[in-house]
Amino acid sequence: MGNYDLITILGPTASGKTPIAAALAYRLNTEIISGDSRQVYRRMNLGTGKDLEDYMVNGTPIPYHLIDIVEPGYRYSLFEYQRDFLKAYNEIIAKHKVPVLCGGTGLYLESVLKGYKLFDVPANPELRSRLADVSLEELTKQLTTYKKLHNTTDVDTVQRAIRAIEIEEYYLRQPTERRDFPQLNSLIIGINVDRNLRREKISKRLRQRLESGMVDEVRDLLKEGISAADLIYYGLEYKFLTEYVIGKLTYEEMFRLLEIAIHQFAKRQMTWFRGMERRGFTIHWIDGTLSLEEKVDEILNLYKKN
Repeated sequence: MGNYDLITILGPTASGKTPIAAALAYRLNTEIISGDSRQVYRRMNLGTGKDLEDYMVNGTPIPYHLIDIVEPGYRYSLFEYQRDFLKAYNEIIAKHKVPVLCGGTGLYLESVLKGYKLFDVPANPELRSRLADVSLEELTKQLTTYKKLHNTTDVDTVQRAIRAIEIEEYYLRQPTERRDFPQLNSLIIGINVDRNLRREKISKRLRQRLESGMVDEVRDLLKEGISAADLIYYGLEYKFLTEYVIGKLTYEEMFRLLEIAIHQFAKRQMTWFRGMERRGFTIHWIDGTLSLEEKVDEILNLYKKN
């Protein structure tokens, strides 16, 4: 077998990453670590596209990590993701297995593949108060003034933009030393889906998730006491569905704006992945229209070559 520490499966939303990762993990008798920034939240299932049924392959449950690990409303950080990833990674390799990292959150993936060395950034109440009434456009402009940008691909709400600025402000005031993170040698697989097919799959998936009760999922979270602002913070589905439930949008407006936002998000994901290639990562792109078996065979062939 190959000399890789890890196999990474990445791609834009609705590209079919999870079934591929699960089938690959089944063939290798290994486990999956999620690389998704929102699937960490419990009871946020349809809106985050967990598709937990995909982790059952030929009647065998595939073990997964970093899904359903914190409560909704909590602001899970990149620092925490690195910490939790490393714990899961070490648990899997202790079993003499090669973990499969699967997800579409570019910053999360790159933070572990490149070994970002980060601080646990605390809240800055004074900065949050000062920026509370600033528009998203102005916050995004401010974010671009920092030498080392925090992830801007997911900054689609005021709260997330403020948090990104909070992180950069903290780093400016810290010494250059960071905590250690191991260098991992990963085979990186990208799922390549034609733009038109990707748009078709996104729209179809959105309709299916709405029909499956995604609006009720948001209503239930609000009934639990999760604030509308906290749900909006998570962006995309939770932003627009919450605005619909609280009466800011009609159903038609919600669907139209959400569909556009997901298409834009998928485009930004691909921009991030192409940027990873420019930053020195080798991504082996495989045809997303191949059968599941063909895709897994292609990945295994690449894995065995190393």
